[in-house]
Amino acid sequence: MGRISASIQQYRVFILLCLILYLVKLGFCIGDLDVTRIDAERKALVKFKQGLTDPSGRISSWNGEDCCKWGGVTCNNRTGHVVELKLRNLAYSDSLNGDGTVQSLGGKIDPSLIVLQDLNYLDLSMNDFGGAQIPSFIGSLQSLRYLNLSGANFAGTLPPNLGNLSRLSYLDLSNRMVNSNQSSIHWLSGLSSLKYLDLGGWDLTMSAAYWLQTINRLPSLLELHFPYCHLSNLPLTLPSVNFTSLLVLDLSNNGFNSTLPHWLFNLTSLIHLDLNSNNLHGAVPDEIANLASLKKLDMSLNSIGGQLSRHFGQLCNLQSLKLSANKFTGEITDVVDSLSRCSNSSLDTLDLGYNELTGSLPDSLGHLQSLRYLRLWNNLFGGSIPHSIGNLVALEQIFLSNNGMSVIPESLGKLSMLTVLGISENKWEGVITEAHFMNLSSLKEVSIYKKSPNITLVFNISSDWIPPFKLTYVDIRSCQLGPKFPAWLKNQTELTTVVLNNAMISDTIPEWFLNLDLQLDRIDLAFNQLSGRVPNSFKFNNGATVKITTNKFEGRLPLWSSNITMLYLMDNEFSGPIPPDIGDVMPLLSDLDLSYNSLNGSIPKSIGKLSELLTLVISNNVLSGKIPNFWENMPNLYIVDMSNNSISGTIPISMGSLSFLEFLVLSDNNLSGELPSSLKNCSHIVSLDLGDNKFTGKLPAWIGESMPTMLILRLRSNSFTGNIPAQFCELSNLHIMDLSHNSLSGQIPHCIGNLSGLKSELTDIDTGRYEGKLEIVTKGRMLLYANTLYLVNSLDLSNNNISGEIPVELTDLIKLGTLNLSMNHLTGKIPGKIGNFERLETLDLSINKLSGPIPPSMSSLTFLNHLNLSHNNLSGEIPTANQFQTLNDPSIYQGNVGLCGTPLSNDCGESGQKTPRGDEEEEDEDGGALEKLGFIISIVIGFFVGFWGVFGTLAIKDSWRTAYFGFADRVMRTCLLKFRRMFVPERHPWMM
Repeated sequence: MGRISASIQQYRVFILLCLILYLVKLGFCIGDLDVTRIDAERKALVKFKQGLTDPSGRISSWNGEDCCKWGGVTCNNRTGHVVELKLRNLAYSDSLNGDGTVQSLGGKIDPSLIVLQDLNYLDLSMNDFGGAQIPSFIGSLQSLRYLNLSGANFAGTLPPNLGNLSRLSYLDLSNRMVNSNQSSIHWLSGLSSLKYLDLGGWDLTMSAAYWLQTINRLPSLLELHFPYCHLSNLPLTLPSVNFTSLLVLDLSNNGFNSTLPHWLFNLTSLIHLDLNSNNLHGAVPDEIANLASLKKLDMSLNSIGGQLSRHFGQLCNLQSLKLSANKFTGEITDVVDSLSRCSNSSLDTLDLGYNELTGSLPDSLGHLQSLRYLRLWNNLFGGSIPHSIGNLVALEQIFLSNNGMSVIPESLGKLSMLTVLGISENKWEGVITEAHFMNLSSLKEVSIYKKSPNITLVFNISSDWIPPFKLTYVDIRSCQLGPKFPAWLKNQTELTTVVLNNAMISDTIPEWFLNLDLQLDRIDLAFNQLSGRVPNSFKFNNGATVKITTNKFEGRLPLWSSNITMLYLMDNEFSGPIPPDIGDVMPLLSDLDLSYNSLNGSIPKSIGKLSELLTLVISNNVLSGKIPNFWENMPNLYIVDMSNNSISGTIPISMGSLSFLEFLVLSDNNLSGELPSSLKNCSHIVSLDLGDNKFTGKLPAWIGESMPTMLILRLRSNSFTGNIPAQFCELSNLHIMDLSHNSLSGQIPHCIGNLSGLKSELTDIDTGRYEGKLEIVTKGRMLLYANTLYLVNSLDLSNNNISGEIPVELTDLIKLGTLNLSMNHLTGKIPGKIGNFERLETLDLSINKLSGPIPPSMSSLTFLNHLNLSHNNLSGEIPTANQFQTLNDPSIYQGNVGLCGTPLSNDCGESGQKTPRGDEEEEDEDGGALEKLGFIISIVIGFFVGFWGVFGTLAIKDSWRTAYFGFADRVMRTCLLKFRRMFVPERHPWMM
C-alpha cells in the first residue's frame, strides 16, 4: 500500500509539473500575442496619421516604437493597449493659434483603426474633415464608452451600426455648420447605457414621427441635445415617461408648431431646458411650477403668449430666465415680486425682451440682487426706471431700449459693476447730471437716445467734470449735449465708437478731441450745427464708418485712411471737386454718399476702382461732364444716384454690367440719347428714375420684360415718342409710373389693369434698403416724398399726345392714390366704374376731349381731395353727394359748356341743361311710346274706314277698281317708308 501511495504521489507531482510547464509556455505565447497586437495598433496609428493633414504639426510627435508616449494617445498601464485617442482641436474657437497657423486636422480617417479593440475613448472634435461621411468602422469598436466627433465637419448620414456600441455612455456628433442628409435614429434604441446624447445639426426629418419614442427607450439619459435637427413634430403626450432622470434638454431651433407638451412637466429633475427658436405657441401652463430644479430656462424666439405665468416666480433655483421674442402681454409685477421673495435667489439673467409687456417696472426689481444681466428691451414699459435699480450691485448689463420710459433716476449712478448701459429709443425727459454716472467706474458702453428727434432730455454736466469711467462706446442721440462739444469726453482715451447725433452742438471739432489720438470704428456727428473744416487727422480701424451728415462743414472733401468702408458726408457745404484719387486712397469703400453739397467738376475715374462699392450717391451737387465708363469693376453695386447735377452725354453701355443694381436715379441732368439696351441686364431694378433729362426714342419694351421687381418707373420730362409698350403691363409690382411730359401717342393699353401692384399697398419693408427721395405731382403740385414713399400709388401719363378712350380696365387698380391723365387727346366717356378706386386722392382728367356726364359712381370716392375735370366736353349735372360737397371750386369744372349745377353759376333747372334721370326719364320714354302707338292706331282705323267706304263701288265698277288699286299701292309705299324711318334708326347695328 505504501508503495502504491508513493507512486500516486509521484504521479501527481509529475502532472503538476507538466501543468506548470504548459502554463509557462502559454504565458510566453500570450506575451508574444500581446506584443504582436500592440505592434499592430502602433502600425494602425501610423497609417491613420499618414491619411491626415496636419498643417500645424499637432501629431508630429508620433514617432518611435512606443505609441503610448505619443501626443493624444493613452494606453492601459497593465496591458499596454491603446484605450484613448484624444485629438480634439483645442483652438477651435477661432481656428487659429497665436502665430496664425491652422490647428484643425483634416484628410481621411483610415479604417485600420479598427484594430484598436480596447479603445474606449475617441475624441476627434472641432477638426475639419471636409464634409466626409462618419466612418462606419467606428461602429465595430465595441469597447467605446466615449465618442465625440462634434464640430469636425462630418456630413452624409448617420451610420446605423453605431447602435452596436452597447457600452457607449457619451455620444456627441453635433455638427451645426454642415448640411447633412436625412438620417434615421432607430439605432439609438440599442444604446441603453447612454447618458449624454448630442446630434445637433443633423437632419432628422426621417425620424420626426418617432424620435420621442426612441428617446423614451434610453432610461439612463441625463442630457439630450437635439438643436437644429428639423424635428417639426413635438408630440404632446407620452403613455409613460422613462427618461425622468434627464437633467438637460435642448430642443432649440427645430420649428415645432405646437403648444408646450404635457410630458415636459414630468421631467422634474431638469436643470437646463432650452426650447428657443421654435414656433411654440399658446400659454405657459401652471405645471411649469413642477420644474422646481430648473436653473436655466430658455423659451425665447417662439410665439408663446398671454400673461406671464405667476408660477415662474416659484422657480427659485433659476439662474437664467430667457423668454424674449414671444408674445407675452400684461405686467411683470407679480413675477418679479415672487422671484424677489426667493430666500436664496441666484437669478443672474432676466431676459424678457421683444414682447408686448406693459406697465411700469416694479420696485421689487431692486431685490434681485444677484442679477447681472437685465434685458427688457423692445416692450411697452413706461414710467420711470425704479429708484431701487441702485440696489442691483452685481448688475453688469442693462438693456431697456425701445420702450416708452421717461425718467432716469440718479440711483443708476450706484451701479459700480455696470459695463453696458443700453437705454436708447425711449421717451426720456428731464435732466442728466454727474450724479447719474458718479460711481459707474466699470462702464464701457453707453447708449442713450429717444425714439423721436424732439429733444426733451438735457445733459447738464460741468465742463470740468472728469468721469470715473473709460468708455469704448458712446451713442447719444436726440439729447441736448451742446451748444459746446461735450468737454467730459476729454479723458475718454479708449473710445472706438463716438455717436453724438442730433445733439444740438453748434461748435467746431475741438483740438483736444483730435489730441485723444483715437482709433475709431465709427464716428457719427450728424444732424448738428458743426462748422469749420473736417480734420484729416482722424485714425480708423478696419471697416470704419464716418457719418457727419447735415452740418455746416466746409472746404474740400477730407480724405482719410484706407480702412474706411462707409463714408457719409451729405448735406454740408463742401465745395470743389471730388478728389481725383478717392478710389486709390480709400479702396475699401462700400458706401459713399456726397449728396447735397456744392461739389463741382467731373466724376473721378478712380471711383471705378472701388470694387467693394455697394452704394454711390453723389446727387444734388453741381457736377458736370459725362458719366464715366468704368462700371464693370463694381459687381455688387446696388444704388447709383447722380440726380440733380449738370451731367451730360449718354448712359454708358457698361452700366448694363451692374447685374445687382436696384436703384438707378439719374434724374434732373442733361443726359440725352436713347436708353442703352444693355440696361436690360439689370434685372433687379426696383427704382428707375430718369426724369427731367433729354432722352429720346421710343420707350423700350425690355423695361417691362426684364425688370419684374420694379416698384418705381419715372421717365417724366423727356422727349420719348411712340406708344406705351404693352410690355409695361408686365410690371406687376409697380407702384409709381410717371411717363408725363413726353411726346407719347397712341392709346392707353387695355392691359393696364394687370399692374397688380396698384391693387395693393406697400409696407416700408417692401421698399428696400434705400431711403431715397422722389418728387411726385399730386394734389395739383409737386411734392417731395422720403420716408413715406412706400405709401404712394401713382399713375401719371399727363402732357402727352395719348388718344382714344380711357380703358375701363384702369378702374381695376383699386389702390391707386393719384391718377393724372390731363393734357392729352382722350375722348369718350369717363368710365362708369371709376368709383372702384378705393383710395383715390387725386384725379386730374383736365384738358382732354371727354364727353358725357360725370359718372354717379364718382360720388363714392370718399378719399378724393383734389379733382380737375376742366376743359373737356362733359355735360349734365355735377353730383352733389359725399366728396363733391367739398370740391366746390368752380375752376375744376370750367371749360365744359354742358355742365351745370353747384358750384357753377348756371342752374340746371333754368338752363334746361339738366340731364334727364330717374322717373323723369321713364316718364318721357313712356310718353313718346304712347304718341307712337296713337299714330299707328289712327292709320289703321283710317285705312279700314276708307277701305269699306269704297269697297262696294270697286267691286261693281272695273275702271274705278283699277285706278284705286294703283293709288292705294302708292299710298301704302309712302306710309311704310315713313313708318320705317320713324321706328328704325338709320344706323342701328342690324341695318348696317
